[in-house]
Amino acid sequence: MNKTLIAGAVVLIAAIGAAIAITWKAGEEPPKEAQAPVEGAPIVSVTLPESLSTEAQIGKRAFDAVCAACHGENAAGRQGFGPPFVHRIYEPSHHGDMAFFVAAQRGVQAHHWTFGNMPPQQGLTRADIAGIVTYVRELQRANGID
Repeated sequence: MNKTLIAGAVVLIAAIGAAIAITWKAGEEPPKEAQAPVEGAPIVSVTLPESLSTEAQIGKRAFDAVCAACHGENAAGRQGFGPPFVHRIYEPSHHGDMAFFVAAQRGVQAHHWTFGNMPPQQGLTRADIAGIVTYVRELQRANGID
């Protein structure tokens, strides 16, 4: 009986190995969803708009200087650092423009993501934040988030 169980287990393991070998050809990486996220890597893929308005261009400079360290290049987020703003959670109907002002000026307690609390961001004027919001909203629209 034990020999039968062992033989069955060996056949099952061999079948699983063959299925994996057929699915992933030698030298190919497994699908991305099977790989562990890399710290600092973008969280989402962002399609850039063909052009940015003047206010969004100014906002991009402020975003790159203050926000990108955590929220990633083009607001794509960064694994282990901060969430993407090009995400349906931040669509205007859920997080209105004022939410960005409050978060930048007062900080925000973590509530959608597991990155921890966001501290207030020093040195940003209301005009800086307005430009950042314009930049983020233009990125969102280019990615189907209205």
